[in-house]
Amino acid sequence: MSFFRKKTIAEQELGDRLPPGQYKTDKWPVLHYGQVPTFDPATWDFRIFGLVDPPVRLTYDQLRALPTATITRDIHCVTRWSRFDTSFTGVPFREIMKLTTIKPEATHVLVHAEHGFTTNLPLADLDRDDVLLAWQADGQDLAPEHGWPLRLVVPHLYFWKSAKWVRGFELLDHDQPGFWEQYGYHMRGDPWKEERYDWQ
Repeated sequence: MSFFRKKTIAEQELGDRLPPGQYKTDKWPVLHYGQVPTFDPATWDFRIFGLVDPPVRLTYDQLRALPTATITRDIHCVTRWSRFDTSFTGVPFREIMKLTTIKPEATHVLVHAEHGFTTNLPLADLDRDDVLLAWQADGQDLAPEHGWPLRLVVPHLYFWKSAKWVRGFELLDHDQPGFWEQYGYHMRGDPWKEERYDWQ
């Protein structure tokens, strides 16, 4: 069901760029569960494990040494704001996955982040040209409250799927709900279909 607020004339002029139930903002609201974690590059690592061969563990320096890309995309939060033309710089998902081989039975990824936070994604939603592990937004290092030193960016889904403070990918042969999904958020989160909650 669409949000009841009527679109402004300016929002109507945006046409297909604004998903149903969303409003455009130039701000970037800060929303997350729990405290902003501290970052210690001496102990920080990023892991790829589960249905891969071999498992991978990278230091922050090793991750930052991988080939990078910059994308510019619109982003959409499940809380109904949309921010247009946001640029992100980081390591493409496809690039980091070149370090291992994904086993044929893998269909989903459970993304692990600080404080035990997780979110789930179909592998197909990560295996795209514009999915990054990012450390910059709009040409500047991410602020800690926006996910420094590393956040996942999956711009075609609601932005809770773009986990902040990400620490690893676990490849699975099934879908497994992450933190917010266990509390009723949709398992996929397509903003164009308004997949906000699991009862939709």
